[in-house]
Amino acid sequence: MERVHNFNAGPAVLPEEVLREAQADLFNYKGMGLSVMEMSHRSKEYQAIIDETHAAVKRIYNLGDDYDVLFLQGGASMQFLMVPMNFAHEGKIANIIHTGVWSKKAIGEIKKLGLPLHLAASSEDKNHSYIPKTHTLSENPAYLHITTNNTIYGTEWHHDPIVKAGVPLIADMSSNFMSKPIDVQKYSMIYAGAQKNVGPAGVVVVIIKKDFLATAKQGLPSMMDYNVAASNGSMFNTPPTFTIYMVGLVLKWIEAMGGLDKVALNNQAKAKYIYDAIDSSNGFYKGNVEKEDRSLMNITFRLATEDMEALFISEAKKAGMIGLKGHRLSGGCRASTYNSLPLPAAHALAQFMGEFMKKNG
Repeated sequence: MERVHNFNAGPAVLPEEVLREAQADLFNYKGMGLSVMEMSHRSKEYQAIIDETHAAVKRIYNLGDDYDVLFLQGGASMQFLMVPMNFAHEGKIANIIHTGVWSKKAIGEIKKLGLPLHLAASSEDKNHSYIPKTHTLSENPAYLHITTNNTIYGTEWHHDPIVKAGVPLIADMSSNFMSKPIDVQKYSMIYAGAQKNVGPAGVVVVIIKKDFLATAKQGLPSMMDYNVAASNGSMFNTPPTFTIYMVGLVLKWIEAMGGLDKVALNNQAKAKYIYDAIDSSNGFYKGNVEKEDRSLMNITFRLATEDMEALFISEAKKAGMIGLKGHRLSGGCRASTYNSLPLPAAHALAQFMGEFMKKNG
């Protein structure tokens, strides 16, 4: 077996075409006699790489000059700190809708900073098995922050929250970034760790409205300051050069597929295979979340016992399917079906689920 069916939640599967192109260029990039990993980030050749990746993000999301795109380090976890440092100032209050582990971490960073915080809504009452349909803002909100897809619990926002006029909407889209078309104009800022849908680990893609960026606090430490990153073209210090190059290749692959409309159709088809296997199993497989809020990226489910789940994961691995163990906090099983997972992999898993049920039901 040359390639397994990779259902890991992240770092996740990458397109085969991208891996082969990177492999071909790894030792000698475009006849230059060196790898991108060895290239000066100040060279005109690398500037062309980062410029094209920047332009590809803007093309795919149809962004105008009112938005900037940044490539930062530290993962989404660093953004949990940077967002309130930059924008929750002058008495303004950070507002968050709490839908799982990652929003909890963002809340924790705000508390460590000693900044005011308001919980606008939460799904914690039902173990994050749904997306709140309403929220209540504080007085003088700095912004409303949401996590658009929850990798651990398997929920996803399928509709943008309706936010009071003038309140910036910020989204952690790490696990469903570029998985479907969205109305970016509704968001003042989007950030996403690349390692789910658009590249390997090591870089965060930030899309930020320039007039919102202008409201950021002044005088922050340089590496925490979005304005410093923007004014230096994401190269205040040495950026993660190879990861940005890989993101550029994945974005080229998305465009070759036909853009986000085609990506979304493919993702819907993959998820349907697996959710149909769950729903037709008469309770042998039990989904963890409300159907209307099911994630198209992270499909979570349980079997009757933990021993049965362990057997399922073990047998799936023998059949060439990896990454199906649920997160340690939630247990059970999880199939991550990000953009780059081939459609036949999801079909193969659905077939395996039916066969496993027949043997063990």
